[in-house]
Amino acid sequence: MTTLIPVAGNLPAPLTSFVGRRREVAEVRRLLRTVRLVTLTGTGGVGKTRLALRVGELSREAFPDGVWLVDLAPVRDPSMVAATTLGALRLPDHGTRSALELLTHHLARHRALIVLDNCEHLTDASASLATALLSACPGLRVLTTSRRTLRVVGENVHVLTPLAADGEAVELLQDRATAVRPGFSITDANRAQAVRLCTELDGLPLAIELAAARLRSFTLEVTMERLTDRFALLTGSSRTAPPRHHSLRGTVEWSYELCTPAERLLWNRLAVFRGGFGLDAAEEVCAGDGIAPAGVLDLLDRLVAQSVVSTCDRDGLTRYQLPEILREYGYARLCESDRRRLLRRHRDFFLTLAERLALRWYGPGQQEALGRLRAEHANLRMALEFSNGSPDNDGDSDAGVDLGADAQAGLALAAALRFHWCANGLLGEGRQQLDRALAAAPEPTLSRARALSAAAYLALLQADPATAQSRLDEVERLGHQLENPSVRAHAQGLRGTSALLADRPEQALAHFEEALAIHRGARETVEPLFWLFQIAIAQSRLADPRAADTGRRAVALAQAHGERHCRSYALLALGYELWARGDAEQALPHIQAALEILRDFNDFIATSRALELLAWIAASRGAHHRSALLLGAVSALARSVDIAPGAEYAEHHARCAEAVAAALGRAAYLKALADGSRHDSPAQAIHLALQREPAPADSAVSAGIVKPLSRREEEVSELVARGMTNRQIAAALNLSPRTVDRHVENILTKLGLCRRAQIAAWWTQSRVPAV
Repeated sequence: MTTLIPVAGNLPAPLTSFVGRRREVAEVRRLLRTVRLVTLTGTGGVGKTRLALRVGELSREAFPDGVWLVDLAPVRDPSMVAATTLGALRLPDHGTRSALELLTHHLARHRALIVLDNCEHLTDASASLATALLSACPGLRVLTTSRRTLRVVGENVHVLTPLAADGEAVELLQDRATAVRPGFSITDANRAQAVRLCTELDGLPLAIELAAARLRSFTLEVTMERLTDRFALLTGSSRTAPPRHHSLRGTVEWSYELCTPAERLLWNRLAVFRGGFGLDAAEEVCAGDGIAPAGVLDLLDRLVAQSVVSTCDRDGLTRYQLPEILREYGYARLCESDRRRLLRRHRDFFLTLAERLALRWYGPGQQEALGRLRAEHANLRMALEFSNGSPDNDGDSDAGVDLGADAQAGLALAAALRFHWCANGLLGEGRQQLDRALAAAPEPTLSRARALSAAAYLALLQADPATAQSRLDEVERLGHQLENPSVRAHAQGLRGTSALLADRPEQALAHFEEALAIHRGARETVEPLFWLFQIAIAQSRLADPRAADTGRRAVALAQAHGERHCRSYALLALGYELWARGDAEQALPHIQAALEILRDFNDFIATSRALELLAWIAASRGAHHRSALLLGAVSALARSVDIAPGAEYAEHHARCAEAVAAALGRAAYLKALADGSRHDSPAQAIHLALQREPAPADSAVSAGIVKPLSRREEEVSELVARGMTNRQIAAALNLSPRTVDRHVENILTKLGLCRRAQIAAWWTQSRVPAV
C-alpha cells in the first residue's frame, strides 16, 4: 500500500493560546468518532469557532485526508456556499460540473473533517451542503458552528454554554490579562473580584477577552464597576432582551467607548473587509479623515491589544480580522455615505493590488502572488459585487459618482484577476464574474479587451471553443479599433491555443508565430513566453526538428525573467519532445525539474501531464508497478479537473496501460491503479512521483551518497529527532507549517529515507563521534 503524505488541511494558526473547555473538547471529539454531523451552537461570543478549531487541531490524526476550515462569515449568496467550500479545500473548479458535484466526487474516497464555520445566516444552504456531502462520502465528518441548528436528519447538537465563572472563566481572564499586563495575577486576595467580574460577563469568552484587555489600565474593581453601570443602563432601556445579550452588548459598547476617537474610527472602517485583511489594505482603505496613514499600524496594534482585532497566520501571511460580532457592530456605526465611500476605496485598493500582481506575473513571486489572492478572495468577491451593483451600490450613490466608472473598475478588476481564476483553479467563478462585468460595461475600452481575452481563455479551458471564438472575434476588432498591438497579439495567440486544444497543430503554429511577430514589432520581450512553450508542443506534434530548440528557448526566457509557472510547462514540453525522440534519460531531469517547480502551485493539469510522462518512462524501464501507481494518480487528477486521463496523449496512454496490465496481471494492475489514485492532489501526486524507489533505510548513507543538508534542514532534523511535530517545529523556527513540511520532504529525499522516524535515527547516529 502506498503511503500518502500527511495532509495538514487549512486551519489557521491562532496567535493566542486556547484556554479551558477541556470537557467540551473531549465530548465533541467523542461525538465525531461516533456520529457524522455535529453542530456547535450557542450564543454569540461563547467561543464556538475557537472550540471547533481546537477540536480540528487535535483530530488531525483521526482524519488522514485533512481537517478543513470553511469560513462562511464573508459569504452572502447562498449559492456560493459549495463554491466557497471547494476553494477552501484547494480543489479546482476547472470543468463544467457544479461545485457540489466536484466536492462529492473528491471527498467520496477520503477520511476528512470539514468545519463549516458561521452558518447562522446560511442555515438552509449549509444544511443542504452537509446533507449532500455526508450522503455521498462515507468517510467524511462535518462539524458546523452556528447560532441556530441546521435541523437536518443525523445532526447531533452540542450546545456550548458559557464558562463557569469560578473556574475556566477566571483561567481565561488570567491568561488574557497577563498578555497585556505581565505583572497581573489572580490571587486569593482578588479572586473574589475576578469571579464576580466573570459572573457579570456571564462567562462569555469574547466579553472576558474584551474586559481583560482593559486590565492594562484599570484594576479589577474599577473594571467591574464600569461594566455594572453599563449593564444597568442597558437593562433599564430594554427589559425584554436576554441577560446575556446585555452582558455582551454592554461589554462591546463599553470597549468601544473606551477607545480613543481614532481607534473607534479604525474599528468602524475595518468592518468593510471580509475574511480578514493585511496591513497594507488597512493603511490604504482606512487612512484619512482623522487617521494618518503612518498611524494605522499603531492604532491596529492597540486594537489587537484590546482584543478587538485578532491575528492569525494563513499560508505564511499574517492576517488581521475582527470577530464577526465586533465587525457587525463597527459596520452598523458607519453612515450610508461612509459605507459607500469606504467600499469604493476598498474596491480601488484591490483593483490596484490585482493589476500590480498581473503586471508582474511573468517574473518572480508567482507563488506569493497566488497565495495573496487566495487569502483575499472574499474581499475580491465583495469588490466585484460592489462594482457590479451590490446592495451597497444600488443606485443610491453619492452625488457626482459615476456608476459607469464603477462598472469599468469592476471590469478591470475581473480582467486583472485572470491568473487568479486560472492558476488558483477558479474557472467557473472566473467566467461568471467576467461575464457579469462584461455585461455591465459594454464600452470599447482596453479593460474590455483584456476581460474578453481572459473570458476566452477560461472558455477554452472549460472546453467551450464556440464561446471562446466569439469572444476572440470581439478582441480582434477591439485590437484594431484601439490600435493596441498587445491586444491583437493575444487574440492571435489564443486562437493558436484553441487550435492546439482541437489537435490542429499546423493552424496553431501559424497563429502563434503571428502573435510572436506582433510582440516583436511592439518590442514586448516577456509576453511571448506564454506562446513559446505552446509552439514547442505544436512543433513536437508535427515532428518538427525545431521543437527541442524552441522548448529550450522557452525555458531560458522564463529563467531570465525569474518566471516559474510557464517554465514548468516549457520543461514538460521539452521533456515530451526528448522522450518522443527516444531519449528518456535526457527527458527525465526536465520532467523532475518541472515537478519541483509545481510543488509551489496547485496545478492539477500540469502535474497530471508530468506523471503521465513519468509513467511511460517507468514502463519502458520495466518498473511496471511504479508505472501503474503513476497512471492511477494521473486518473485521479484528471477526474478532479473533469478531463479524461491521458486526453492529450490518448494513444500513448492506452499503449502504456496495456503494456503495464499485461506485465503485472489484471488483478495486480487494478490494485496498483487504486493505490495510485489515492494521490489525488498535486502535492500528493508530486510526492509520489519524486520519491525514490523503496530501499533500505541506511542504503544512501552507507553508500556515501548523502547530499549535504542545508543549515536550516539540519535545524529541522534536530527538532524532528527531539520528537517535535512539524507544527511545533514551525513555531520554534518562526516558519509556516507548509515550509517545514517541504524541509522534511527534502531531508528524506537527500538522505534516501522513507519515513520520518528514520530522520531521528540518522541524526542520532550522525552525532556519534567516529572511533
